[in-house]
Amino acid sequence: MELQLSRVDYTVAGVTNKNCMRLLPPSTSKEPQKVAIADSEGILQLFSVRRDDIQIHFKTLPGPPITSLKVAGASGTANDKIFIAAGNEVKGYTKKGKLFLVFDSGMTETINSMFVLGNELFLCGRHVYNHYRDCKDVGSYLCGDTIVDVIAFYMTKTRRLTSLIACEGRMIRVLEHARVTLSMEVESSPTVLHIYEDDDSRTVLFGTVDGKVGILDVESLGGFQRWLILNDKNLCPILCIHSYNMAGNGDKNLILGRQDGNIEIYYVNVHDEMDASHIIFLENCNESITSLQCGIVASQGYDEVLAVTYSGRIFGLTTQVTDANFDGSTGSYVFSNDASNKIAKLKTDVEELQAQVRKERERYQEATLNSNFMELSAISLIPVNSTFVLDRTTATYLLILEAPTAIDNILIECNSQVDLLDVEKNTAVVSYSLDTHSKAKPHLLATYRCQINTSRIELKIQTSEGEKGVLQAYVSPVLQPKCSRLLQFDIKALSLHYRVNEYTDLDRPYSQLKLKGTFTLAEIHNWISQCLPEVPEKPQIDCSLFFQSSILGTILICAYKKGEADFKSDNIMTLCVLKEALSVEATKKKAKIEINLEINDDCINHVLKIIEPQLLEHKSFLKDRELYQALHELEIGEEEIRKYLSDKYRTILKKGNELNEHFNRYPNYLNRLYDSIIKLFSSHHKLKGTQPGRQKIDQLQANLENYSFANIVTLFRPELIKENLN
Repeated sequence: MELQLSRVDYTVAGVTNKNCMRLLPPSTSKEPQKVAIADSEGILQLFSVRRDDIQIHFKTLPGPPITSLKVAGASGTANDKIFIAAGNEVKGYTKKGKLFLVFDSGMTETINSMFVLGNELFLCGRHVYNHYRDCKDVGSYLCGDTIVDVIAFYMTKTRRLTSLIACEGRMIRVLEHARVTLSMEVESSPTVLHIYEDDDSRTVLFGTVDGKVGILDVESLGGFQRWLILNDKNLCPILCIHSYNMAGNGDKNLILGRQDGNIEIYYVNVHDEMDASHIIFLENCNESITSLQCGIVASQGYDEVLAVTYSGRIFGLTTQVTDANFDGSTGSYVFSNDASNKIAKLKTDVEELQAQVRKERERYQEATLNSNFMELSAISLIPVNSTFVLDRTTATYLLILEAPTAIDNILIECNSQVDLLDVEKNTAVVSYSLDTHSKAKPHLLATYRCQINTSRIELKIQTSEGEKGVLQAYVSPVLQPKCSRLLQFDIKALSLHYRVNEYTDLDRPYSQLKLKGTFTLAEIHNWISQCLPEVPEKPQIDCSLFFQSSILGTILICAYKKGEADFKSDNIMTLCVLKEALSVEATKKKAKIEINLEINDDCINHVLKIIEPQLLEHKSFLKDRELYQALHELEIGEEEIRKYLSDKYRTILKKGNELNEHFNRYPNYLNRLYDSIIKLFSSHHKLKGTQPGRQKIDQLQANLENYSFANIVTLFRPELIKENLN
C-alpha cells in the first residue's frame, strides 16, 4: 500500500440506492464542497462540513424512493444543478434548494438510471431507454436485456452525441439518435459505466459483477479492448467507480466501491497496456458502497474519498492526519477547549436520545399490554438488498443478504438438492435441522445465527443440475416486534449454465433435441426460462441463445420460434434434463408436443476428454494434500529433519498453503466431477431406453477412483468391444 488515508464519519441518511450522492463543484479552488445525498425515503438534502459540524442547506420532504441523483449545468457553466429521479419523474433543484424543474417522463417503468449532459436527459427503466432534449422526447429504444446503467458524451473527433447502456446480458450497447450503432460483448455482466477523462482524452470504463474493470474502445468502434483490473481474489460486484488524483502526482487514480464494503484505490494507466495496474489503498466498512465521490469536503486543501453505504452511513477517507493530537508519551489524546466542549455536548445528546428511546419503549409496552382492543403491532416492510450470482470459476452461487439494521438470524430452506459451503467472511453460526412432521421434507433447512451488529452476510451455495427448486431465505432483523422478510431465489434445472452471446465452435460432436407442437413463441420462451438462468425476459426477433456449463465447459445452443424449437449440445446429460423439464412445462399448459432426439455417441468420448484433465488435476491435488497432512501431523518442521526427505516430500511441504487454498476454493470438486460422469452414464442409458443397474454404477465408481479412460468408455459404449472382436 502506498497511500495513507484516515476515516472520518459525518452523518447518516436513509437507505440509499446506487448513484445517489454527488459533490457540487467548489466556488474557488481547494475550497470545501457541498454534498447532495438522496435516499429511498424520497428525501434530498444538501449539506456541508464546517469546523467539524454538519450544516444542512436544504432538505426536502419525504416522497417516492429516489433511484438516481446527478449534478449538471448548462453548457459553459458550473455543474451546480441537482437532478433526482423518483418513479417516472425528474426534479431539478438549485444549490439553494429552489425547485426549478418537475418533468413527468411518461415512462411506464420506474426510472432506474439517469444521465444529464447539458440540456440532454437520458432515462432508463428495466428495458426502456428514452432520450429527451429540453424535456422533449427525441427518441426511445426497447431493450430485451435489463439495463443497469447509462452514460453519454460527445465524441472527441466528430462531436456527435453518443450514449452507452450497460445490460445484464453481458452486452454494452452504443446508441446514436436512439438507434444501436454498436453492440459490444463482454465476458461478465456489467454493473456500472464510467467516463475516465485525463489530458484531453476520454476513456470509457465499466465494472462487472465478478469484480473486474474493463476498457471500451468506443471512438474507433473497436468494442471491448482489455481488462484494466483483473482481481481474481475479490470477485464481489463493483457498484461505483470514480477517478481522481488522490496520490497527488498529477495522474488520476481509479477508486472502486464494492458490494462487500471494500473501497479500493488503484494506480492505472489506461493508455499503456504494459503498465500494470496495482492497488495503493484498501479500506473495508462491512457494508455495500452505493456511491463514492472524491473532492474536498471537511478541511480546506485536503482531498478525500466521500462514500455512502447501503444503510445510509456517510463517511470520508481523508489525506489529513487525524491523530495529530495523539500524545505518544502518555498514550492519550490532547484536545483543545473547543474540541472538548464538542465531545461533552455529543455525550449529552447521546444520553438524551437513550433516555428518549427508553421512554418511548415503555410507552409502547404499556399501550400494548393495557389495551382493551385486539390490536396488532406491525412495522413497515424491511428493505433487504440481495444478490444471487453464479461464480463461474468455482461453479457455485454466491448469495449476499444485506439489511439496513442488524440481523438476528437467517433461515435457509430449499426443496432441491443444494449444499451450503463455508465462507471465510461469514462469522455466523450455522445449524442444520430436519422437519420430521412434514411429508414433503425440504432437502435443506438451516439456520444462521449472526454475531452482534452483523447487517451483511455472504453464503456460498453449491447446486446440482437435473432438479429445479426454490431457495427461500427468511431474514429476521433485531427489531421489536419480531418480524421476518422472505426472499425467494429460483434454482433452475440447468443452474450451472451461464449465457454467452455467441459460439462458433462447430468442430464438436453435437446431439440434437427437436420439439414441435402447438406452443406459441412466448410459451416456449417461458419454458426455456424455467430451465436455464439469464434468459431475457422478452423473446428477441432472432431467438437464438447460447449457454456454457461452468463446471464442464460444454455448450448448449437454443434456437426456437412459434411451434418449433431446436436444441444442440455436446453433452447428452444437458439434453436429457432439458427434455424432462420441457415435457413437464408442456404438460402443465396441456400443449401437444412432438419430441425427436438424435444422439451422437461421439459426445460421450468428447465429454469424458473434457473432464479428464480436471479430474486428474484434482486427484493429484487430493493425493498431495493427504501427504501434506500426514507430514504436518508428524511435525516435520525443522530443517535438520527436512533434509532427509525426498525432493517430492519437500516440494509438498513448500506448497502446503497453496494446497489448502485450493481446497478451500474448490471443496468437494472431485466428487462433483464424479457425479457429473455418473449422471452422464445414467442419462445415456435413459435416452437409449434402458436402466443402468446398481452393479454397473458401482463398477463405474470404482473405475473413477482408479481412473482409466479406456475402462470408462467401455462401460459407456460396450458395443465398441463387439466391433473390435468382429
